[in-house]
Order: sequence, then structure tokens, then C-alpha cells
Amino acid sequence: MVSTARQPRQISVVIPAHNEASVLGACLAALQRAERDADGALAVEVVVVTNGCTDDTAEVARGYGVRVVELAEGDKSKALNAGDAASTVFPRLYLDADIVLSPGTVAALAEALSTPAAVLAAPAARFETTGASWTSRAFHRVFAELPYATESLGGVGVYGVSQSGRARWAQFPQVRGDDLFAQRHFAPQERIRVPGYATVRVPRTTGALLAVRTRVAAGNTDLARGAAGDQAPDTSASTLDTLRALGRLVGTNPRLLGPTMVYLAVILEARRRARGAGGPAWHRDGSTR
Repeated sequence: MVSTARQPRQISVVIPAHNEASVLGACLAALQRAERDADGALAVEVVVVTNGCTDDTAEVARGYGVRVVELAEGDKSKALNAGDAASTVFPRLYLDADIVLSPGTVAALAEALSTPAAVLAAPAARFETTGASWTSRAFHRVFAELPYATESLGGVGVYGVSQSGRARWAQFPQVRGDDLFAQRHFAPQERIRVPGYATVRVPRTTGALLAVRTRVAAGNTDLARGAAGDQAPDTSASTLDTLRALGRLVGTNPRLLGPTMVYLAVILEARRRARGAGGPAWHRDGSTR
């Protein structure tokens, strides 16, 4: 007799982790719940790539029974590539170690990405601001309303690609914005926003917020400079789009004038600092650990 039982959907999750022992458990527990809640309809392969760790991140990962790859050097791009090499199934999900996915999100990603088409998918972000400084809360109150947060699939800390989508590039290069690097390989109609959300813990202090936004600005410059060759990247168009979006936001809700000024001040200072930032390196927000 031929079995007619439906094979479970599969998805592989690559988690680069640099000194993430304090937050990794919640991330992995959510992945385990996703597989358990699917009741046999979803198989989740998890590969945690510890790199340059001086804490017990690897031990925490092993405690959840996942595959662990250990690298001596703290390098996110190399960690992503090592995770790809160790993974055995598609589609492929890339997940930051401090991100907790809501119930049903992993299953939604697996469904959206289990296609012969080349697509990229991600959930929306839900910013957790409890305990954060007033500056950080004001910044994210505005950021959450801008098109980058509501329409783009980057900057959430999680994104996935179908097998044919992942074939669009060989290895992750040395860039500080791997999510934006991946997103640029897909046309807008090839990007899918799935149901569910990723809980993103915002920086707790103003200093940490500036450090994170400086990293983002430097990553954007890396990618823009790659497209522009040796020329300085022209960010005037994106700046104008942001200013227009901020103007519409304040026009709709005048109470956001103060937070909008905070947002602008942080972005401008981050861009100034990014001009003097060094080459690609591992950076993550220590204030939330």
C-alpha cells in the first residue's frame, strides 16, 4: 500500500551568534515551539554558528539539541557562510540570536518559501521598548511608522530565501548589512511579508542606539559604494524620501514632532560617525544582553 501521508514542510535556520548566551535560549525555544505546534507538519533544522565567543553560547545551543558550528573569529559573514555549508535543507532562514519569532511565523515562512520561484520573505517587526531610554523609545516610535519599517523586509533580524533565491549569490561578502545585501537580489514583487512578527529588543541607552544606527549607516554605505564603484555613494534621494515621509507623519500626527526631531538627530549623528567607521566587523547591541 502506498502511503498518502503528507511530508512535513522543511526549513533550515542559520543563527550566527557572538556572545549570545543570555538571549539565545529564548530564540531557540521559539523555534522548538514552532515545530511542536505544527504537529508533525513542519521540520526545523537549526544550525547555530558561534564565532569569537568568550561565553557559553555553544553550551546553551547544545542544550537545545541543535547543530553547533564553532568559529574562533568573530565574523558574521563567515558565520553565515559556515551555517550555509552545514545546513542540509531548503528553504533557508537567517535569524539573529536575539530575535524571538511569534507563534506561526516559522510555519508561514516555510510555506511562503517552499516554491520553485526565487523569493525572499520576512515577518514584520514588533519593537520591545520596555526599559529603554526616552531617546530610544522616541526614535522607534517614529521609525516604526516609516516606509522602511512598514514596507522593507530588511532590518528585522530575520529573513528567508527559497532555494532558487539563495542561488542568486555564492557566498555572503564582507558587508555590515547582510539583510540588505540579500534583499537587493530580489525585485519588489519577489519580496513577501508573511503573517506573524519578530520581537526586536531596541537599544536600552542612547549610546547603544547611536552605535546600532552607526552600524546600519555604515552598512548602507558599504552596499551603496559597491554599486557606485569607487565613487562616493549618493544618498540624496533616500534622504529626500525620508524627509517627505517624516513630513507626512508629523502632518498626520503633530504630537510626533518631538520624537521626529529625535529621530533626525540620531540619524544625522549616526551618518557622521559612519563616515569614520572602520571595515566590516561584528557589532551587536550589548545593552540588551
